[in-house]
Amino acid sequence: MTSATAPTTQLPGPARRRAWLPVVISAFSGTTGFAIKIALLSISNALAIWAAYVLATRHNWIVVAVLIGVTALVDVVFLTPRKWAVPLKFLVPGTLLLIAFQVIPILYTFNVAFTNYSTGHILTKAQAIKGIELTSLQQPNNGKTYTLGVAQSGSGYVLILEDQASGKSYVGTDKGLTPLPPGAVKASGGQIVSAQGYKLLSGLALFNAVDGPLQKLVVPVGHGAGIRAQSPTTAVELEPTLRYDPKRDVFVSLVSGAVYHDDGKGQFSNPTAGPLLPGWKTYIGTKNFTAIINDPTVKTPFIRVFIWTFVFAAGTVLFSFAIGLFLAVALDKRGMRFQRVYRTILIIPWAIPGFLSLLVWGGLLNSEFGVINNVLHLSVPWLTDANWARFSCILVSTWLTVPYFFVVSMGALQAIPNELVEAARVDGGGPFQIFRRVTFPLLLVAVGPLLIASFAFNFNNFNNIYLLTRGGPTFTGGNGVAGATDILISYTYKLAIASGLGNNFGLAAAISIIIFVITAVLAGIGFSRTAVLEERI
Repeated sequence: MTSATAPTTQLPGPARRRAWLPVVISAFSGTTGFAIKIALLSISNALAIWAAYVLATRHNWIVVAVLIGVTALVDVVFLTPRKWAVPLKFLVPGTLLLIAFQVIPILYTFNVAFTNYSTGHILTKAQAIKGIELTSLQQPNNGKTYTLGVAQSGSGYVLILEDQASGKSYVGTDKGLTPLPPGAVKASGGQIVSAQGYKLLSGLALFNAVDGPLQKLVVPVGHGAGIRAQSPTTAVELEPTLRYDPKRDVFVSLVSGAVYHDDGKGQFSNPTAGPLLPGWKTYIGTKNFTAIINDPTVKTPFIRVFIWTFVFAAGTVLFSFAIGLFLAVALDKRGMRFQRVYRTILIIPWAIPGFLSLLVWGGLLNSEFGVINNVLHLSVPWLTDANWARFSCILVSTWLTVPYFFVVSMGALQAIPNELVEAARVDGGGPFQIFRRVTFPLLLVAVGPLLIASFAFNFNNFNNIYLLTRGGPTFTGGNGVAGATDILISYTYKLAIASGLGNNFGLAAAISIIIFVITAVLAGIGFSRTAVLEERI
């Protein structure tokens, strides 16, 4: 009697390697998967509740409504067992992330571009009115200065004051001054150390009170004047020089009688005295865009930066592609010795992080201590002269981009069928003719879109400019922001953040929109031309 053993089926290698995937998926299904889903949705809902509370305290009711709707949608999609929800479980997260990180920033940029959002125009109108009232406070000619102590009274604070001129002591509240008997307050070293019947604040509690609640505490002393805490140890009698009239929506000077009206530009202004600061954020239409055309302080640097941006992007792409293609053709030889070594060396600039390379190049090209000038015994102002700095930017950017086009061109060359080249050679074509009429047109079909993408990338290549020259070395005039090597994106960054002359977010947003339109138009034209070339081939 013989026993037969069932043959064991051996899965092929790739099938065995893929067998673990169903096991992992099944481990996260059923009860385990449902528990994970409930946990993630709980976290999502908790974050939504916290965000809704924060938004509600700031009265952003529209955003609160959108947040509640989105959270409810996510819960319904991931909790319903219906079949129609299966594709939504994949679409909804991606769509929400697209809206959050792409659509909303774009819409916000468009919104800011039509406002005067800038230094001095950041607050709301109500906040600006309060700010003007505070900045209008001045010490009168006979105003008194007091040594200050702060004590807590119930849920509020009171000021313990000693007149530095007369030595008299008072308790100050929002109702007024109350004299204290002689000797009730002791001061030493320019500060009050004790007050009879009061426990003085000290240390962190004192600083927190002065920086917080005491900013709103004013002790009235008549004629509109009041005593305010200026520091943890000093209080000053101040009186307003401007008065806000809410019925007329104007500020009136209590000194000269000048009237400051809302001029529609986010500020109160008088034709003779000028505007009051701070202003507030408001919509100004297309003034940021027209300023680029009409305002010389914006127009002059913008035009120069605009031209240089095209030169920089086009020069970088042209030189890097030409050098990369030349190296690819030179190394595309069968049987060449050390071919892999040459290719590896050429890819090194691409493998090194770009920001490190740029910082190293900045040191190498330093006019006084740079290795290049010292080794070659030169005195070239690589980064300190406007023209040399522009040349250096293109040189370094080309060095960083050549490996990319070398790899791309190498792959495109190897993809061209040898039969076409052999046929052209049989027809009597020389090496140059074969390259110009066969190899290069076929190469452009594959590389053309990458050239367009590289141009768009260098058109907005903030890192190469800012890390190498910071947009310098010299300013081109106008508003004193644009430098000789600034491209549009670095110029926009300086306008918005790093100019040192204030932040003009509205103008920066307008230029960002122009950059977007220019890049989109150039990309559209380039891709259309590439399609025509492909059809001809």
